[in-house]
Amino acid sequence: MATITTANFKKGNFIEFRNEPNQIVDFQFVNPGKGSAFVRAKLKSLKTGKVIEFTYKSGETVEELPILTREMQYLYKEGDSYVFMDNFSYEQFNISEGLLEGFIKYLKPNDTYQVLVYGEDAVGVRFPKKVWLTVTEADEGVKGNTASGATKTVVVETGAVITVPLFIKEGDKIGIDPETGAYLERG
Repeated sequence: MATITTANFKKGNFIEFRNEPNQIVDFQFVNPGKGSAFVRAKLKSLKTGKVIEFTYKSGETVEELPILTREMQYLYKEGDSYVFMDNFSYEQFNISEGLLEGFIKYLKPNDTYQVLVYGEDAVGVRFPKKVWLTVTEADEGVKGNTASGATKTVVVETGAVITVPLFIKEGDKIGIDPETGAYLERG
């Protein structure tokens, strides 16, 4: 494994923290007027999905982990985990609900995702910036209620409820930002 210093921290880096794989979610370099400089980092556990904050001394070294990205197809939910299959080896991996966070409502069976693998375990999913889902339930826009920026809520094929402009109707494909749940465009 390679070692990196706090000067090389980047959002998304995978490091070892307390003998477990973690991802740097956010970090901040702090140089107080008095005392030594330090780096305050938010680390997300790849085993539990919990985010903790930890302070490193400036220049401290940590182990960077070799995390592989593999194309996998989402198959189905099994208990509290989600089953993905490697597109090349057909090997199946279970990913716990905690590691998928709010992205669960945008997972579509048979779609391909980039799954992060550490050793023999799937430790997370790198979601696209935009997911395309079909609207399954939508009320008609009320006539006369067409003021600029008027919105309504619709249900998409995965069951997620999304706020959209009034012109969206049942059967439309819409682009959604899975990080915020915001409507982006109609397809």
